[in-house]
Amino acid sequence: MKEECYPVLRQEEKPVMIQNRAGDMEYLTFPLLEDISCIRHLFTTRLGGISKGMYASMNLSFTRGDEKEAVMENFRRVGRVLQVLPQAFVCSDQTHTTNIRVVSKEDMGKGLVRERDYSDVDGLITKEKGIVLSTFYADCVPLYFVDPVREVIGLSHSGWKGTVGKIGQKTVQRMQEEFGSKPEELLCAIGPSICKDCYEVSEDVALQMESCFLGKKEILEQILFFKGNGKYQLDLWKANRFILEEAGVKREHIQITDICTCHNPDYLFSHRASMGKRGNLGAFIMLRQV
Repeated sequence: MKEECYPVLRQEEKPVMIQNRAGDMEYLTFPLLEDISCIRHLFTTRLGGISKGMYASMNLSFTRGDEKEAVMENFRRVGRVLQVLPQAFVCSDQTHTTNIRVVSKEDMGKGLVRERDYSDVDGLITKEKGIVLSTFYADCVPLYFVDPVREVIGLSHSGWKGTVGKIGQKTVQRMQEEFGSKPEELLCAIGPSICKDCYEVSEDVALQMESCFLGKKEILEQILFFKGNGKYQLDLWKANRFILEEAGVKREHIQITDICTCHNPDYLFSHRASMGKRGNLGAFIMLRQV
């Protein structure tokens, strides 16, 4: 399948993300991760699937009311880009936890062509080739992890609860414990999600975020902005970057999107913009088999 790619949004010498097209399907990749020969990765947009109505068209959720066969065909299209069959995918079971699952070949197909025998999993890591780690989004933050030295990958879902729980840090630590990864050697990406201008939160969320960065006023001043009437704007992108840096990842090894799901509801699914009437986007990463 012929693919095209070109910079998205900011016209910089090194664009933050790249738009790619394979047939009708349009998807996003990070330049930082595209330079790593041992992996394939992507983040889907709404474009290029067969789902209809509020799910149009690249919906990757089986649980929001869409037709099962439409979702399966959408997965098959993602698989063709990644050059894998559906049984290569391993899907999370996201419930806003900080639980990380070590994925093996025994898990292949779970959540797509096989039943999952696990629950409450918001992060996935593996060292095995040919497995597509798969997590899902409609405003929350996708976090990509690559250890290019030991060839280890991870993918985690970080909403505000996952951010407060520092799932990014916990993913790094789990990669260290299981595979000997060194934080300073990791490359990480923070994917398309809701931006601070669109993300208004209540005081109770703000207080939990303050507890996450207790005593770190200089960080809180950059991620939390008081609006009045008990409301705040929260920058999940920077919050997750600081968490990764605290875990030992170098700042120059972290790439952050500039694409907001809520600002672009015709291009990306957004729970807030659609008031819950939407499908799911997907984040995918795998170690190449050859």
